[in-house]
Amino acid sequence: MSQAYARRPVCGRGADLLAVEEPLEIRVNDRPLAVTMRTPGNELELALGFLYTEGIIAGPSDVVTARLCTDTPNVVEVRLTGPLDIEARNFYTTSSCGVCGKASIDSVRVHSHHLVQHDTTVVSRQTLATLPGRLRKAQRGFERTGGSHGVGVFTPSGELVLAREDVGRHNAMDKAVGASFQRGQLPLSGRIALVSGRASFELVQKAWVAGVSVIAAVSAPSTLAVDLAAEAGMTLIGFLRGDSMNVYTRPERITD
Repeated sequence: MSQAYARRPVCGRGADLLAVEEPLEIRVNDRPLAVTMRTPGNELELALGFLYTEGIIAGPSDVVTARLCTDTPNVVEVRLTGPLDIEARNFYTTSSCGVCGKASIDSVRVHSHHLVQHDTTVVSRQTLATLPGRLRKAQRGFERTGGSHGVGVFTPSGELVLAREDVGRHNAMDKAVGASFQRGQLPLSGRIALVSGRASFELVQKAWVAGVSVIAAVSAPSTLAVDLAAEAGMTLIGFLRGDSMNVYTRPERITD
């Protein structure tokens, strides 16, 4: 398996350590389903998180086996207990886009089975202000290369439950969701999700599907991200930098 980092020459001054970007094919029931450009590592988490956030699986009982192929590089095979019950389409996701290759606008929307609008989780502004620094300390890939996105899952008291990185922000979220899936920790009720960059529609949607009621971003959200958070009953926070933050939806979950 490829390493997550590799050196490449820089004209006139040695070499830089860069995050590796390689394709990963996800096969389900012997059928090629998706190809995503990702940083090597945590492949099973990525595959299971992708299948969960795309609504293809709903729980561990839906999965018979998930394995990284030893004879074919960069391929994960997942076998389900039942048939692959989705519309006929393949996914091709780049490191910057997690919804590319879907066959229609309708297929972009994945609805959550979790009623996050009723989640009574609250978190203080003071705790929120500490989260970016705690996630940054866990981002070893970013520290080494400056080229990876991070997603952290926190308790309302600010404890880091897990962190995942990838060149694709959607892959980092899928890895975090997949790790929670493997640990039997879904839905992520009572948890705070933090993304190291901007909050896009796809990241908010994946967090919603995973049962997250509070999602924060270091950078800006998009209009669709705000609209989806409002529809889902999620609390969406942007520009979380030090003591400064913008709360776009459901501000009653943020305490002083």
